[in-house]
Amino acid sequence: MYDSPGTITVRLDSERGETIRKALAAEQRAKMLALVARRAMNVNEIAATLGLSQPTASTHIRVLEEAGLIECEYASTGKGSEKRCWTRFDRLTFELDSGGPETEENVQEVQMPIGLFTNVSIKPTCGLASSSRVIGFLDNPQSFLMPDRAEAQILWFADGWIEYTFPCDLPPTAEITGLELVAELCSEAPNYDNEWPSDITAWINGVEVGTWTAPGDFGGHRGRLNPDWWSDSLTQFGALKSWSVTNLGSSIDGTAAGPVRLPDLDTSYGRPVVVRIGNKPDAVHLGGLNLFGRRFGNYPQDLVLRIRYQLKTPTQVSAEVATLLGADQRP
Repeated sequence: MYDSPGTITVRLDSERGETIRKALAAEQRAKMLALVARRAMNVNEIAATLGLSQPTASTHIRVLEEAGLIECEYASTGKGSEKRCWTRFDRLTFELDSGGPETEENVQEVQMPIGLFTNVSIKPTCGLASSSRVIGFLDNPQSFLMPDRAEAQILWFADGWIEYTFPCDLPPTAEITGLELVAELCSEAPNYDNEWPSDITAWINGVEVGTWTAPGDFGGHRGRLNPDWWSDSLTQFGALKSWSVTNLGSSIDGTAAGPVRLPDLDTSYGRPVVVRIGNKPDAVHLGGLNLFGRRFGNYPQDLVLRIRYQLKTPTQVSAEVATLLGADQRP
């Protein structure tokens, strides 16, 4: 499971733990994992770096992919297509058996392409870009309304907010136990400025969840996923941040962020989850934001919403029905 940004935690004696241990038992596969943790690489690059034949490299890559340690995707190039590989984590943790039963967590994860926002209110500097070009015109908020926005892999604005609507397609007997929003982002300055703070706030269903102060608009060395045409003088990557809400309160990267709890968010059955990210008008550091998709920055993911839930037992469902029926029969 991905229990915090950039981290996989696996119980040592679990079936998945055994699969991962076997995948890393070969020295060449461990070296491959270290390579693609630095930047996305294609199969030929990996083979050449490690001095392997392309078929041998492909075999090792398949083992790592089946173990869930790397992800691969075919991308178009000027000469055809290539298979690119990367990791979605930079820390792998094994937990020892605590003596308790192993429990399986129910999680619905939705990765939303950053160009598929449903509402936006922003001010320049602003813009969007796909993996191959700038979309529309720079510093023109109208570009955020163009149909091509669906292809966006990076977007930025100096002030305002952007909003996404996530489906919440859970069984009727599901009880939500936690919501987690994960995004790669940083602040927004002309070109880039590593010391340009911005108070970036997340809202869920209209309720403020917490604010993270981004220390700057990160640049100076290339993001490992950035396309070749993207200039070195521009924003390069962000930090992977996680906003979470449970029945105990809200947190950012596991640190308490406020008193908001799940009941405050109205996560009733059949209702989508609306996420807003941006600057509050009265923010102390009004420094905008950059938001990265799966082909920009350092982390190959889109905007992620994880909905954690447990299924109610038949006894719990019967008790709830009895309570409702009893309420209907009151005078």
